[in-house]
Amino acid sequence: MKTSGVPRFGITNSILAATARQPNQGLCPRRLSLYLATAPIGVGVGSPLLSQPTAARGQPWARPFASKALLRKQRKQAQGMTDYTRWTKEALVQRIQELEEQAVLTKQNGLSGGPTISQLAPSTTPKPKKAIDPSRYGTRYIALRIAYLGKRYGGFEYQPSGALPSVEEELWKALVKACLIFPEPGAAAHEVDFNICEYSKCGRTDRGVSAFGQVVALRVRSNRKRTAKVVDRGDEDGEQVDDEEGGRGRGPGGSGEAGTSTETEAITVDGEESNLPLPHEEIQYGKVLNRLLPPDIRVLAWCPNPPPDFSARFSCRERRYRYFFTQPAYFGSSQPLSSAEGGPSDGWLDIDAMRTAAKHFVGLHDFRNFCKIDPNKQITNFARRIFDADIVEVPGLHASLDYYGGSSSIKVYSFDVRGSAFLWHQIRHMVAILFLVGQGRESADVIPQLLDASANPGRPAYAMAEEGPLVLWDCIFPPAVPADAPEAAIDHPDAGKWTDSLDWFTVAEEAPDSRMMLDGLWRGWHDAKMDEILANQLLNQVTKTPVPGQAQLPTPPAKKSHVYEGGSGPRLGGVYVPLMKRSRLASPEEQNDKFARTKGFASSAAMRDVGNWRTAIREMKEAEATSGTSPASAAEAEERVSAQSEQS
Repeated sequence: MKTSGVPRFGITNSILAATARQPNQGLCPRRLSLYLATAPIGVGVGSPLLSQPTAARGQPWARPFASKALLRKQRKQAQGMTDYTRWTKEALVQRIQELEEQAVLTKQNGLSGGPTISQLAPSTTPKPKKAIDPSRYGTRYIALRIAYLGKRYGGFEYQPSGALPSVEEELWKALVKACLIFPEPGAAAHEVDFNICEYSKCGRTDRGVSAFGQVVALRVRSNRKRTAKVVDRGDEDGEQVDDEEGGRGRGPGGSGEAGTSTETEAITVDGEESNLPLPHEEIQYGKVLNRLLPPDIRVLAWCPNPPPDFSARFSCRERRYRYFFTQPAYFGSSQPLSSAEGGPSDGWLDIDAMRTAAKHFVGLHDFRNFCKIDPNKQITNFARRIFDADIVEVPGLHASLDYYGGSSSIKVYSFDVRGSAFLWHQIRHMVAILFLVGQGRESADVIPQLLDASANPGRPAYAMAEEGPLVLWDCIFPPAVPADAPEAAIDHPDAGKWTDSLDWFTVAEEAPDSRMMLDGLWRGWHDAKMDEILANQLLNQVTKTPVPGQAQLPTPPAKKSHVYEGGSGPRLGGVYVPLMKRSRLASPEEQNDKFARTKGFASSAAMRDVGNWRTAIREMKEAEATSGTSPASAAEAEERVSAQSEQS
């Protein structure tokens, strides 16, 4: 059946062009996946972007890379549909372009009666690209230390619906392209699924946040050949079996003695961490990945022998963050002190007051007023231990501007904080309060008041600091600390004095003669430095130009207030209202209860008793769809979910 005009499954070239020109404002991958799921041409099994299922499923070497999602994918493939939920944005756009080309050719051939696509195709099939056989290699469990600049990324963790690429997405593509991990048989290479390689990560940085000491752990391909165990089959009949080194097992007609009826079979065994190659004999993981990763993501080192039961998330006992800012914070008065009020002038910060305020964070406190609440997680414990917090001057990064007095007039500082664990956006909320103290809007005593959860169960309404200057600086894995020890209330005598116990093998040790990584980092720094120099000189020239009848820039009106939040400039607000006089957000308990009631539970406690409430609700809906009934009320729905939980 022919349709008039543009086929319904085609997305116009103008949309694709707009997506290419503005990648940050392009099409949402989730919308693209829903759109492609309804496309009638070329979708499903046989798609050129999908790897064909092989006989590898069931082989011993495939077991470490298997996950439970394969059955769901097979069901969709059996229905002629492709699961696009894990496709990257680039793969989705490429798939749409292929569908557009097929639609145009189909329409032209239908109108002109010309040859079809299959008739125009060459008669000879292209030679398939030879791939690495995973069955020939063993695997090893390693840790990677990664650094990245987060400005171009939507965070570290992969999000299928994210408009920006994630660091995990780029890491996945590099690992698959280097054949260090192998997707499930039948899965496309661009479907991000780290469940196949025992993957764990230390921190989940948000959009725009950088990291210089991020750590992930995973199982990757090794140079170690798979070990072969010889199994005696007794008097059973059998045939010769090749081992990994090309030898022949003893059996009837084999290399054993005549008349021997004993059969042996070579069985490959994986997952054993014995007989692993030495680091200098192993694959150069850092060098291989750095060739494939974007220039703003680098593998700094890898650990060849993590401790038993190592987890990059739960084995980490200390995380260090740094938040950078300048003094002055933004362009304002040329003098640091205000003659009228005696406090810091517009644009300047009181560093000593910020240091005093930062010390109030040290210790075990309830940080519910210094974070963003996520009711989906139903968190009830907001106690976190801070080992140290301070405002530190960063040497060697000073800049000069004649407007501020010449040489080294602009200094760089950082808020350095070390803690066992942190809540969602905790660092950025802490920095926002420190900036208010530095501007003289609040006193340092406001922090102990906000840490008193009994007196202030709800957070005052205030904006958190911007994400760009924040860096996950380091992750510490101390020795002799069990991975299942509680993070928040850990009471170790050496807490706060730990040193990292992992044996890191740096990229420089892998290839002492290679300057590839250093050269790439230098190029990135040099480009950014040139931009800084030109911007500095331009600003210096403009500020040198005298303004007739004006000695300095005008100060903001008395009824207005500049509030600095860590960006390149302040936010202009009205009359400043002190934090303790502002309206309060709902307490975490109230937010959790409200969210639980929207999901059909009586309270957040009832939701937590169920365990995995998403699975419970999905099973309840499936049961109702099968029976054709629906609950009469939210209370009845909650009772059904609780009953299913008790039965399980």
